[in-house]
Amino acid sequence: MEVKAGVGAVLPEYMVPSAIVVLDALPLTVNGKLDRRALPAPDHTAALEVSYRAPRTPDEQFLCETFADILGLERVGIDDNFFELGGHSLLAVTLVERLRSRGVVVSVRALFQTPTPAGLAADGGATGPVFVVPENRIPGDATVLAPEMVTLAELTVADLDRIVEAVPGGAANIADIYPLAPLQEGIFFHHLLDAEQGRDVYIVPTVLGFDSRQRVDEFVTALQRVVDRHDILRTAVLWESLSQPLQVVQRQAALPVHEVTLAPTGGGDATALLLEACPASMDIRLAPMIDVTITQDTRDADGDRWLMALRSHHLTRDHQALEILLDEVRAHLEHEEGRLAEPAPYRDFVAYSRLAVSAEQHRAYFERVLGGVEEPTAPYGVLDTHGDGSETGETVVELDGEVAERLRAQTRRHGVSAAAFFHLAWARVAAATTGQTHPVFGTVLLGRMEAGEASDRTPGLYINTLPIRIDAAQTLDQGLGTVQAQLGELLAHEHASLALAQQVTSLPAQSPLFTSLLNYRHSKPNAISAPDQLPDTGIVGIDILHAQERTNYPLTVSVDDTGVGFRFVVQAVAPMDSG
Repeated sequence: MEVKAGVGAVLPEYMVPSAIVVLDALPLTVNGKLDRRALPAPDHTAALEVSYRAPRTPDEQFLCETFADILGLERVGIDDNFFELGGHSLLAVTLVERLRSRGVVVSVRALFQTPTPAGLAADGGATGPVFVVPENRIPGDATVLAPEMVTLAELTVADLDRIVEAVPGGAANIADIYPLAPLQEGIFFHHLLDAEQGRDVYIVPTVLGFDSRQRVDEFVTALQRVVDRHDILRTAVLWESLSQPLQVVQRQAALPVHEVTLAPTGGGDATALLLEACPASMDIRLAPMIDVTITQDTRDADGDRWLMALRSHHLTRDHQALEILLDEVRAHLEHEEGRLAEPAPYRDFVAYSRLAVSAEQHRAYFERVLGGVEEPTAPYGVLDTHGDGSETGETVVELDGEVAERLRAQTRRHGVSAAAFFHLAWARVAAATTGQTHPVFGTVLLGRMEAGEASDRTPGLYINTLPIRIDAAQTLDQGLGTVQAQLGELLAHEHASLALAQQVTSLPAQSPLFTSLLNYRHSKPNAISAPDQLPDTGIVGIDILHAQERTNYPLTVSVDDTGVGFRFVVQAVAPMDSG
């Protein structure tokens, strides 16, 4: 403890080691240089014992106990850093939700800035007044809608008449009406552009294989029950003759099921042929924005194999949503519905994302960060952000286990998340491929940080893509702490509109701010054991045969953090090579 205190007096906090190992002598190579590979791995458990300071107040006691519970540790001291102990953004969501359920209001941003029980207790926990979502005033038995019933959008009687006319079942089938969330607005814009050309890159397909027709029918029944549970899965988007695009939640929405027959012989992969046989488009004015197309795999020798194309629109789902959906289907198939959490209303997220932080606050932040930007950050000079993904190449790489372990040791030593490391690394790639010293690139924000209780177990589009600008010339020691602070600050604006961020720059009209995207995300441990292996459904007799996600950005790098290792998925359009 005394050593750390002494080091902390002369070095910035992010450079103070999280663990100290006493050696009789440093291991050397034959050339007399430090042999880094021979250094013993730091024992963080022992380090905790040496530096442990017990809680002094009830608030510190509660925070220490909650930290320990979330992180799976026996105990946590008041000076112990959440990220040094292995915490990350997804665990941060769980921690904040747990604290709020006990009446302690802490933002994820505050956790990033003061990641110790002592720091949070000193800040008083609360970071301002709790945002209260306006209630939905549409009665469950309404047969006529009035403007005062819709609390998240200003509508006229004429607007409501148009909406009621467009919804099957009329007013009696309308549960709620509200605007789009920020990322939904961007996707909707691209959807309209794509629709003019007869395509839509944001229809996300997954192909499942079944060992019997009975299993298919049971899956469809369970999937309908999942649709019934979640408002986002019973949502349509209406915009024609309205002042703004609106989400309209239906009380009932039947899952569209199509059955097709594939040619029994001939060339072509059955999965590809099934996707070609799916409806050419998806009408987002109709709920649900999810459908299934099924076929018997006539090329299967036994004739029992069935295929299903499960398609959903990106307006209603993010990467985490598919995992949640399949988990809920499994719960229904196994008659374990009781273990499912009460869904978080998507309207709560929309309200928070649009109202909790004002546009003026968002603008002031991005003016400070992006005000001097005069040219796009476009690796290799590729500027087209309106592609359909059809020319996208993909490469998947698994990071060597030893390298992953060393990387995590470094981030723990600096008291930062692994996300900070990869953001700094990608900034250097962007700098090297553009010649800019302070490159801008998009980062995908989880969006569930402040979305409320159970949002991490509710399907929907919570993520947002926002710009981050990083000084790529910083050393590792300098940069990790700086980038961690930048990510924490950005979290306070995670629901800002990308269009608003671009408005504060000096870029020419129609010019993109950035054309590369870093998507750092957490995946279940051992969900994927090899780079070319698809995730497991966890359902007997059902396999994932194909899964595809595309964006309109020409260069995207997704980092899957399994809690043990890291997996990279690189997508690039020509002339760039994903490899």
